[in-house]
Amino acid sequence: MLDVLIEAPDWGRIPLEMLADRATVATLDHLGLPLEQSNISLMACDDDRIGILNATFREKPVPTNVLSWPSDELGAGEDGKDPRTPMPGFDGTYELGDIAIAYNTCSREAEELGKSLEDHVTHLIVHGILHLLGYDHVRDRDATLMQGLEVEILGKLGLDDPYRI
Repeated sequence: MLDVLIEAPDWGRIPLEMLADRATVATLDHLGLPLEQSNISLMACDDDRIGILNATFREKPVPTNVLSWPSDELGAGEDGKDPRTPMPGFDGTYELGDIAIAYNTCSREAEELGKSLEDHVTHLIVHGILHLLGYDHVRDRDATLMQGLEVEILGKLGLDDPYRI
């Protein structure tokens, strides 16, 4: 289940909940995770709010496009390997974690990249969900693995490769 909290009114300019649902279904389906038993929270905020969150949790006092807080640390120990598979809780649900996404930064980036805001936001939600599932892009082979998954998932949604120049 995806729970969307819209804090910033600018998000009303696009069908965020529909985009987030599509991105969530596509990502979890691609990775073989049960949609109905998986819980993700998405907070749609502005640059001021995400800047505070980025400062608090990452010690970077600047806005960013998306942040993720996984419920469990699933990251692979070895560069380029798949992360651990999430395990359900006692009630059978998968508590995957929380994502925050900032309208101002996303809108600016979409314009700079020459992409629609809808496509860029869909990409960032897929990206955020992959972070919840232990994928990362700090190490080179991990980044290659994560980007490959993003391209595959977005392709299934009919979206172009966001990393192609």
